[in-house]
Amino acid sequence: MKRNKFLIFKLFNFYIVGAALLLTSCGNMLETESDLVEYEKDNTLNHAVDSFYSVMGIVNKMQIIADRTVLLGELRSDLVKTTDAASSDLKRLSAFNFSEDNVYNRVSDYYAVINNCNYFLEHVDTTLQRRGRQLFKNEYAAVKGFRAWTYLELVKAYGQVPLVTKPLMTERAAVEAMNGQRSTIQEVCEYFINDLTPYADVEMPVYGEVGGYSSEEFFIPIKALLGDLCLWAGRYTESARWYNSYLNDKKEPVRMNINNRVYWATVTDFLRPNDGYSTLGTEILSAIPMEMRIFDGVISDLDNVFNSTIENNYYYQVTPSQAMRQISADQINVIEYKTATTTDTVEAPRTGLSDGLLVGDLRLYSNYSQSSIGSQDPYSEYSSMRQFINKVRTLGITTYRKSMVYLRYAEALNRAGYPQSAFAILKYGLCDENVNAYVDSLERESAADLIAFDKTVFTRETTIGIHSRGSGDSQCNAYYVLPMPQTSLPSRQDTVNYQIPLVEDIIVTEMALEGAFEGNRYYDLMRVALRRSDPAYLADPVSRRNGETDESLRTLLMNTSNWYLPLP
Repeated sequence: MKRNKFLIFKLFNFYIVGAALLLTSCGNMLETESDLVEYEKDNTLNHAVDSFYSVMGIVNKMQIIADRTVLLGELRSDLVKTTDAASSDLKRLSAFNFSEDNVYNRVSDYYAVINNCNYFLEHVDTTLQRRGRQLFKNEYAAVKGFRAWTYLELVKAYGQVPLVTKPLMTERAAVEAMNGQRSTIQEVCEYFINDLTPYADVEMPVYGEVGGYSSEEFFIPIKALLGDLCLWAGRYTESARWYNSYLNDKKEPVRMNINNRVYWATVTDFLRPNDGYSTLGTEILSAIPMEMRIFDGVISDLDNVFNSTIENNYYYQVTPSQAMRQISADQINVIEYKTATTTDTVEAPRTGLSDGLLVGDLRLYSNYSQSSIGSQDPYSEYSSMRQFINKVRTLGITTYRKSMVYLRYAEALNRAGYPQSAFAILKYGLCDENVNAYVDSLERESAADLIAFDKTVFTRETTIGIHSRGSGDSQCNAYYVLPMPQTSLPSRQDTVNYQIPLVEDIIVTEMALEGAFEGNRYYDLMRVALRRSDPAYLADPVSRRNGETDESLRTLLMNTSNWYLPLP
């Protein structure tokens, strides 16, 4: 095997030396070109500079799969469709016509990240201490987070994958590992729940600014990731507890900014809403930093996929589907207003508006715009239609964002048996006052610390229901209510059991409104479909993305084996 002992690569606009292993040829699924230094087997990473550059080297490898995490979760969903200008690989991805030569089906890129992580975890000297503190404990936890997050993305995409947790030093070892037993999503999640739990409270490394980026965003929040792993594994009470612990952190509590919403400011002027929702950058919890120039390394191509750019001659390749537009328009937007003596509500109009996207929820309007430049030379090489989706971030591919963590928290609470608390996250926002007002005493007593929040940090004045971020003042929306059976059921548990799937449906719809274009939707549908053992939960909406059911696509998706990319 070829060894490049002092190879230098560029990351974050400055030169660094990678100190982790990356194999140059270790079987089909690990085949890759080395950009990192390969050390001897007995080498131990025992210097701060080794540790820093090794961690940054792993981040560099994560850049290669960053765009893919968005595209695999979005192109196969019901919220977007490809245009005539889309590449053949994107079109095939959207049509579930997978092949091993598709540029988005390179499993080796995931294992390149994983093998780097395995090498670091195997060789970093965790015994070194300074002033009674383990010197590399923070980096060790951070790399464990990178590895678990990458494995979760990998197994969601491929369904069953080899679970390799030791560095592979030879081609023979790699081939044996890749031909070995494959682990399911459940098995991968169970493994990494156990693997990460001891490091849940370990702080991430502090590197300050790295190449113009705040390095605090580089690292995966371990507790939020544990919440995700438990959610996929069906361990709902544990999932809710991890999410709550993360959101309610004493040092860095995660509150929703009540100003980050798009809304009608008055009940008389429906020309243009106030828009604070588009400032989503303030909600990023973690992201994979991308380069600004191809000369410096890996740059994101999402702008050329979703937006009109000079590089694509303004021919965007993906656009919001009819299903996305319908989900948005179906919402009832209610505005609360006050007079000198009363407080009342009014429903926003559904006709006579200057833009069809102003009907219903306003988040799509805030994020998406399309226009024509008018007259143009019919022989021009440039498209006359222009599209811009401002949620697409090319300098950092989001891995965790506040509102999506809250929505998964709601999903976990609901499945744990607490639908009132889950729905409160959507309609009111969770804080002590709202829990006491909108969750009955029996659920409050049972849920206990799962719905407890610091009273000094989380208040009604600083808390917002996720639905209010685009659908008006949801806290006073008489149409947006907790589902209740038409007639009394024999027991309280029967009522809860009736509510859980209906609240789950509402949460999944809210995830579409809130998380569109970020790579969430396909996996949200998949997770619920697997939970319910109901492939139609995924097959129906995806096959109706263009307004009418594509029967051949629905038939294909009713077989769950067609949900995943093929392994080589």
